[in-house]
Amino acid sequence: MTALEAVSAYLPPDAVPIDDIGARIGQTPRQLRLYKRFHGLSEVRYGPEQSLADLMVSAASGLTDLSGREHRVRYLVHARTLQTVAPYPANPLHEARRRLGLEHASAFTLTEHACASGLLAVDLIGRLLRADGDPDALGLLITGEKAFTPLVQHIPDTTYMGEGGAAVLLRAGDGGGDTLRSYVSRTRGEFAAGLWMDPESSSRFQEVYETTLAEVIAQALEEAGTGLEELRLILPHNVNRHSWRRLCKRMGYPAEQAFLDNVSWVGHCFCADPFINYRSAVDSGFLRSGDYYLMAAVGLGATFSAMVFQH
Repeated sequence: MTALEAVSAYLPPDAVPIDDIGARIGQTPRQLRLYKRFHGLSEVRYGPEQSLADLMVSAASGLTDLSGREHRVRYLVHARTLQTVAPYPANPLHEARRRLGLEHASAFTLTEHACASGLLAVDLIGRLLRADGDPDALGLLITGEKAFTPLVQHIPDTTYMGEGGAAVLLRAGDGGGDTLRSYVSRTRGEFAAGLWMDPESSSRFQEVYETTLAEVIAQALEEAGTGLEELRLILPHNVNRHSWRRLCKRMGYPAEQAFLDNVSWVGHCFCADPFINYRSAVDSGFLRSGDYYLMAAVGLGATFSAMVFQH
């Protein structure tokens, strides 16, 4: 069994209107109106003076539960969407490991599921901790990336990317924390080209997107032994409001129980969205002890993932 012991979220200080980004990358006023009125996007958070290592350290520094327990961290994992984030031989993860006092921990990066890699990392860290057999061992997951080129600042007709991050402290076994009840992931390899799909494949991807994600969510709920009627919240990836409201309607789930409060001012923060949304939901009192909630994300490539937890 895997449990979330603590989650922290970090948002850089600078709020950047999507109008400014859109103007730089050639978006027309009409296109920008679509993003704002239809998709519910307004601004994203950038930290222009921060390096990727700075972002990771800022996210992890919010974990007060980590203080004094650094020696128990066995694995440090950076889940990210982008395969290349720094010029060789720089390694932002190793720099963050040093600055966090975790040199003893095994550190590696996951990118295989793109923006769903954060959920993959939760599952993998839990498996590694259970295999170790040490009840005191911890795993630390860090998410968050820099939107450092026009190509990664924007997904056409879908969303704008932000630089928020999150850190998750994980352990194996019972005894407190939010318990992972199920994890389901499905990859549709025919859409592996991602942003570079031809028009026909892109159109087909839009057709199967809702159906596939709904099926993955349904399977995750079934494997967790619960159903939509018992699900307190969906903590989504923040692609846009429209796609989630459509999906909720398809599934027969109340749209107001999909936590979309952060979409307009945070944007889509790569792998970090579900964990940023978790922190906001808990701080706002939306989760009570015993509640079931679901994290969901889709990574270009195309991987559809869902995780059910009990708070």
